[in-house]
Amino acid sequence: MYLLAVAAPSVAGEEWETSLWAGALYASDYLGSDDYETRALPILRLSYGDRFYFNLTFAMGWNAIRQSNWRVSPFIGYTAGRDNDNDLQLLEKVDGGAIAGLRIACADNAWSYSATAQTPFTGDVNGYQLAFKAQWRDQLSEKWSASFGPSLTYSSEDWTEDMFGISPSESVRSGLSTYSPDGYFRFGLTGSLREFLYNSPRRWRGLGGLPGAT
Repeated sequence: MYLLAVAAPSVAGEEWETSLWAGALYASDYLGSDDYETRALPILRLSYGDRFYFNLTFAMGWNAIRQSNWRVSPFIGYTAGRDNDNDLQLLEKVDGGAIAGLRIACADNAWSYSATAQTPFTGDVNGYQLAFKAQWRDQLSEKWSASFGPSLTYSSEDWTEDMFGISPSESVRSGLSTYSPDGYFRFGLTGSLREFLYNSPRRWRGLGGLPGAT
């Protein structure tokens, strides 16, 4: 995945801060697809000091524990399901839903690290996910910043079954063999390049972008 984003000016009042970004995302049509496309990616971040945060691309959360370069954050977010369009039109649609989770993040200079556990409580997806992420991020100049890093995600057997399984009825309709997968690991690598069109940003404070991680 590659992200190119430009930022509008931040608006701060007392402890509230809002940032609006616009960018482009290059990624697969759906998880597991061989086809890739470029999509617009709006990013809205709202935070109240270093306590509460809201981010369209991540979640709404609370930094319950704040110790030096550590944060422990319960959050509520959303996980996408599986559409039944195009190649998947003969399979059943899997509705996404709200998730609840816990995130632990720490920072070491330009690097940040996080571990996340989450589980859905609405929609058609069941089970849980565990994710581990490392990210390097720094200010290259007054107008440019960059970040990149690897991630590793484990999806439980129930989660994987709901997202990738093929039931007997779906097998009859599609001609595909029935499929009941086990839990699986997914490795990812992301990078972003950002240009600030107006005022130069404050120096990055680390902690994986918390509040409002991207």
